Amino acid sequence: MRGRVIAYDNDQGRGIISGDDGNRYEFVRGSLGGNVRSVRPGTDVDFDVSGRQATDIFPLGPAAASTGQVGQKSKIAAGLLAILLGGLGIHKFYLGYTGAGIIMLLLFIFGFILLGIPTIIISVIALVEGIIYLTKSDEEFYETYEVGSRSWF
Repeated sequence: MRGRVIAYDNDQGRGIISGDDGNRYEFVRGSLGGNVRSVRPGTDVDFDVSGRQATDIFPLGPAAASTGQVGQKSKIAAGLLAILLGGLGIHKFYLGYTGAGIIMLLLFIFGFILLGIPTIIISVIALVEGIIYLTKSDEEFYETYEVGSRSWF
């Protein structure tokens, strides 16, 4: 049967799928097929049914081939923003970390007043973050920065 993940709690490893038949089915992380360790709400899936439980769940589309963007934010976009405009904190705003973005932006601007030292430091931090973003797998990036909401490194 086909359906769509409508909720998933990565900490508990439990979720709910809305099936094409109009019913909802609970599932656990162990039901995810292939190399999939987690799914995000909105992911289209193919699954089997056992009572009210979904089993043998396989994501459809890019996640099924383990390629492409896993979450809502692109690691490539975040990495390039960090490398090219990093000191301004644009990548933080893109990822939804407004507080961290404001800190980086203020340090960058006020750094010029203090002989540029804070500006250089924050730019180096952004460069390192950009490299980290780009070297993570799509799943790691999603788990760390979207699910885990980790705003620094």
